[in-house]
Amino acid sequence: MPQVTRTERISDALALLTGKHTIRCPHPGCGVHIRHRAVSAEQAKRLTDLTTDHTRH
Repeated sequence: MPQVTRTERISDALALLTGKHTIRCPHPGCGVHIRHRAVSAEQAKRLTDLTTDHTRH
């Protein structure tokens, strides 16, 4: 699991309160993340696959 700063955790928690889900790249040192809200299950899976596959970004 990547090292997430306290500021990022707070930002993720605030986003979750507004109904957004945050997905982060698990590669150490990679700052790529995607937030989404109100998407279909297929779109959520596509976004998750894109974010967690470090070779694609």
